[in-house]
Amino acid sequence: MEELILFIMCFVLVYIIYQLFVIIPAKKRRNKGSKKGNDKEVFEVKYLESVYKLDLKKIKYEQLLQICALVTSLDISIGVFFVCLAKNFWTEMLFGFVSVMISILITYHLVYLFYKKKGMIKNGKHK
Repeated sequence: MEELILFIMCFVLVYIIYQLFVIIPAKKRRNKGSKKGNDKEVFEVKYLESVYKLDLKKIKYEQLLQICALVTSLDISIGVFFVCLAKNFWTEMLFGFVSVMISILITYHLVYLFYKKKGMIKNGKHK
């Protein structure tokens, strides 16, 4: 039960921090119409665009940012949950690193599948 409460608190805290320090500044940069392109684009958006060929012209940018915020918060919370299950430092580090990496790969692939189903991939293909 303690782990579930910690998971939820971690999720909410990371989501709020991510909103304040990543999402809101990204929206402001986008609204200013920066001519530099995506120099300061959110890393998750760059990742989805380069690896999964997301077509940002078809996607609501604010919606994509919110999905990235939720997914990132979930990934970090999963890592914290698995760290709590470990009993010593080295297993905590191992569980935390492995669980975060696996959850990032899985959740961003699920985001790709969501947008692929909606037809928002360039040329309709991946890689």
